Amino acid sequence: MYSFRNDYSEGAHPKVLEALHETNLVQTCGYGLDPFCSEAAQLIRTLCAAPEADVHFLVGGTQTNLVVLDALLASYESVIAAHTGHINVHETGAIEATGHKVCTVFSPDGKLTPALVDTVVQGHSSEHMVLPRVVYVSDTTEVGTIYTKAELKALRDYCDNHGLLLFLDGARLGTALTSPVNDLTLADLARLTDAFYIGGTKNGLLFGEALVMTTPCSHFRWHMKQRGAILAKGRLLGVQFKAILENNLYFDLARHANDLAFRLRDGITALGYAFPVPSPSNQQFPVLPNTVVSRLQEMGYEFEIDHAVDQENTCIRLVTSWATPEQAVEDFLHDLAKC
Repeated sequence: MYSFRNDYSEGAHPKVLEALHETNLVQTCGYGLDPFCSEAAQLIRTLCAAPEADVHFLVGGTQTNLVVLDALLASYESVIAAHTGHINVHETGAIEATGHKVCTVFSPDGKLTPALVDTVVQGHSSEHMVLPRVVYVSDTTEVGTIYTKAELKALRDYCDNHGLLLFLDGARLGTALTSPVNDLTLADLARLTDAFYIGGTKNGLLFGEALVMTTPCSHFRWHMKQRGAILAKGRLLGVQFKAILENNLYFDLARHANDLAFRLRDGITALGYAFPVPSPSNQQFPVLPNTVVSRLQEMGYEFEIDHAVDQENTCIRLVTSWATPEQAVEDFLHDLAKC
């Protein structure tokens, strides 16, 4: 049976593997200072309409989050996140391990608003408390929702008015930007955030995230090196991003993941099951009876248990990827109907 546990179960898109194979014996300098990384970085600047942006390649999302936040925050400063934020829930206290507090606020749909951010800012008013400095958002969020241009612009304005920086976690940025309800572009993200990253691990790469910083951060590569984030064979990241970003492949793969997630959503809805938070991306969260969840697991399907709704029902997470076959979705819906 197919695994809907995450969107990085498979290896990499064939074009990425082909690019790695073709460049395998080319000798370059290390640590991301090679021509492949330079070409990929320039391509990203062009796509973002941000010719002066700093572009750095890192291996994974948690690594990127902790290096960026550690570099941007003074020792007494903190980061604001939704209670579902990845840095709060799924990174084993990585941010706190750097000496910085994550200040959380409850958000039903996983998104931050100026009003929610303000509750944290107003609640930290003296030198006896940490000083909020960075607002952390994810697109898509951890519950599959996405930000609109107006929502991100409102956060940008609030940050500007209160001396805050805005950092966007783009681990699943591809599925956000190809969602049917999305109105943001890479250029918008470069204009509205101080830093964001283009997630590759969850969209066709073997590994890798491309960080775009439009607000300068002095000695950022020193921060990367200290945190073990400069890959000796950095060329592997440049080669992959160049291959995936050329000819819109990155967006085509993300759109495939979304399309199959919507097939799941529509099929599950037709069977009478509900979704607590509507998701316009490749993560879907249906509520199923516990007996149905157990039966699907017995059949061999893999998925995450998100949370218990009550004694009889559970919310599960189904994730489609760039490589999910259409037949896997049809089989799941067929077997769900039998349950």
